[in-house]
Amino acid sequence: MKEIDWLNDTGATTAEYAIITLAAVGFAGILLAILRSEEVKGMLLDLIRSALSVTGS
Repeated sequence: MKEIDWLNDTGATTAEYAIITLAAVGFAGILLAILRSEEVKGMLLDLIRSALSVTGS
């Protein structure tokens, strides 16, 4: 029977990258859902319109 080496971290970096990638995909999904809502679309359009408008003051 093979002895378990608890200090061997082979594959740990790959697992960390996988967890970070899954977290990023989850965050992107939530952000996409928020940005697709009509309220957020309206707020962003108002913000862009006000930034692009030229005022005479």
